[in-house]
Amino acid sequence: MDSPLEIAWHNVEKSQPLEDRIRARVDKLHRYFNRINSCHIVIERPHRSQHNGKEFHLRIEVRVPEREIVISGDPGDRKDHFDPNLTIRDAFDAMERRLEAHSQKMRGETKILSGPPQGVVVRKFDEYGFVRMSDGQEIYFAPNAVLNEGFGALSVGSPVELSVAEGEGAMGPQASMVRPISEVSLESERREEV
Repeated sequence: MDSPLEIAWHNVEKSQPLEDRIRARVDKLHRYFNRINSCHIVIERPHRSQHNGKEFHLRIEVRVPEREIVISGDPGDRKDHFDPNLTIRDAFDAMERRLEAHSQKMRGETKILSGPPQGVVVRKFDEYGFVRMSDGQEIYFAPNAVLNEGFGALSVGSPVELSVAEGEGAMGPQASMVRPISEVSLESERREEV
């Protein structure tokens, strides 16, 4: 890396074992893309918690040539993010998948997908929501993008397939179409728990 690793702790007491685990996972990122310029990590417990502030949130920002890749490991509806080690694992697993995909794209390799991307609604508000895709990326969606039963029928945990619009909006990557489906099996949920 061109710049030293930065780790910020917000509403979480600094922990040497957690920092060591984060540093070990950052060192392994070079396996997936060897031209990482910088990495910034934020581990926090948001004030807005519905569970007395006990769940953890991990944000990883990795700068590579011509791009910044961000994973925001928001706990959403997952109950295992009360353990910071699981939060770290999930966020870094998602970052590794994103770096590997970026590396393949840079080499000109393409994957043939068997269908539209799928994900699960992880947060839903009155005027918008977020879908977490199987690679860990979160996609913003507005009510006018939802087909079939409509925005009101979706809830946290609803499986959907989506089309992602070109470019990014103010809330990050944005879905141009969201369609509720009956079942989805995300790669992160199929993975055996260690």
